[in-house]
Order: sequence, then C-alpha cells, then structure tokens
Amino acid sequence: MADLKVNLSGWTLDNPVIPASGTFGYGYEFAELYDINMLGTFSFKGTTREPRFGNPTPRIAECPAGMINAVGMQNPGIDRVIAEELPRLKRCFHKKVIANIGGFSVEEYAETCARIDKEEQVGLIEVNISCPNVHDGCITFGTDPLAAAAVTRAVKAVTTKPVYIKLSPNVTDITVIARACADAGADGISLINTLLGMRIDLHTRRPVIANTMGGFSGSAVLPVALRMVYQVYEAVKLPIIGMGGVSCARDVIEMMLAGATAVEVGAANLTDPWACPKILEELPDVMRQYGMDSLKDIIGGAHR
Repeated sequence: MADLKVNLSGWTLDNPVIPASGTFGYGYEFAELYDINMLGTFSFKGTTREPRFGNPTPRIAECPAGMINAVGMQNPGIDRVIAEELPRLKRCFHKKVIANIGGFSVEEYAETCARIDKEEQVGLIEVNISCPNVHDGCITFGTDPLAAAAVTRAVKAVTTKPVYIKLSPNVTDITVIARACADAGADGISLINTLLGMRIDLHTRRPVIANTMGGFSGSAVLPVALRMVYQVYEAVKLPIIGMGGVSCARDVIEMMLAGATAVEVGAANLTDPWACPKILEELPDVMRQYGMDSLKDIIGGAHR
C-alpha cells in the first residue's frame, strides 16, 4: 500500500495535499461537496487584524492556462475568525488547520499571529509576506530580506506553533529572502505566491482589473514554482510547502521531488472544486507507475 504520510515540523499529515489559502475559504463551503477530512489539511483564507472589504471590482481576469486575481485579502478580521469561523469549521473538519495571516506592519503581524497561536485548531501558522494584491502591505515585506526577517523574528517571539513564511516570486533571487527568514528563526517556507500580472481590454483599452495588476496563478506558473522550490531546498535546511500551478497528482510528485514536503493546490480549486479529491485518488496509482512506495522518501529526490 502506498504511504502518503508526510511530516511538517512534527505535525504528521495523512497526505501532502493542502488546498491553498484564498482558494478554500474557511473550509466549510467545500465540506458541502465532499468530506474535507480526506485532505492532509488546508490553509484558510488570508486573515488580517482588521476586517477587509478587499479591492474594488472587477477583481478577476481570465488568461491562457491561468487567471489573474486582485481580491485584496477580503476577510472578516481575526476577531470574527476566532469567534465564528473556527467554531463553524470544527463541526466539519476534525484535523488541525493552517492559519494564513497577513498584515501591514511588523506589529500587526505579531499581534495577529499571537492571537491565532492560542487556538487549538491551528497546527501551523503560514505568514503571508507576499500578497501582490494590496497596497503598502505584504509584498513590501516579501521583497526585502531585512523586512522579511523582521516579520519572522517578531512572529516567532510571540508564538509557540511552527511558523512558515510564504514568499513572493516577484524577486530577483528567492534564496536571499528564504535565507533571511531561516536566519530569523522560521520553521519552514511556503512558496510560491502568485506572480504579478495584468490583462488589457481591447474594447476599452484599459486594464481589465480595477486594481490594474493582480496575482497570476494557474498551471502556467508551475515551471516557475518548481524552479524556486528547487532553489530554496538547496539554500535552506527547512521544510517547504510548495505551490504554484499544481493541478494533478503528477504535479504533486514533481513538486516533492523538487524539495517540497507538502503541496498546496490553489487555482485548480477555483476551476474544479473536486480538484483535491481527484489528486488524492490519482496519487497511489501514479506512485506505483513510477515505483514509489512512500512519498516522504522522494522529498528532494531531484537533488540526488
């Protein structure tokens, strides 16, 4: 029997398949479609200290092999997530969840992470310093190694759970940012967030998205994500959650060979709500096809 179990900083997951933040809400929406407990876990919607309405519409633009979004981290704020979303989730998801936290200052990151750290339902904190859809916020921290390190140190000082820093691909050298986070005490790295992109409407001759630019995701970005996961695996000795363009079981295995311990599935959830169950169904067969007995044994296999 194929062994799908993986371990993230002492947390054993039944399998490495994790719906990515921003594509799975707070989980219970998908629980109406299938038993989400089959997942390794999931990363809930990016949450900030204060409620956010997000960016003006239109927020979505289609493009070949992907999409561009500029939702702008719309969320109800940390108070409501703790008081309402997590209790509602607990009724349908019986595993620990990954808390994705965003912010606009070092102090805000620290305060919000300290609060979510106290929640028993949370197994790991994913600190988003890389969202390209908000002004004067996350992406600034994700493109400056000193700023990335400052957020990492501040969050680690007030938390007890593993902290994974989610990195932006919109940089010249991803390894510089990864090393800065590792040196500042990060327990792991998540990458990649979306690439910065845009579309222009030929009729209006104006950008399609009200925010002008947004995050480009989908299967087209997989080669970029693989390259960056591969580089970061060689640069730091930390577990990696890999993501970017993953849409099938073969993509999951390819991402793990590049160096990912677990794999998040993002845009595929938006085009097919059953993307993750389909991947889980395919995984054992694909493993057998390539002579793989245990997923944890293939992590970083492309480096050997």
